[in-house]
Amino acid sequence: MGKEKSFEESMQELEKIVQELENNDLNLDESVKKFEDGMEISKKCNKILEEAEKKITILLENNGEIEEKNFKIEE
Repeated sequence: MGKEKSFEESMQELEKIVQELENNDLNLDESVKKFEDGMEISKKCNKILEEAEKKITILLENNGEIEEKNFKIEE
């Protein structure tokens, strides 16, 4: 299993998919597959952002004291 892509890498991949869909060079099956791939990447990016937001909230709730706590979003 390969390493997990970073948020930035995922966003670049998502932008590439959007461009491919906008070019109208794909047939219907290819377009649907690209759309599905894009939705999956979008979900992963959203999860990364939610985790970052929770981490920031935890830091702020500790009166600005840097105390990092581990948390996991359950699927």
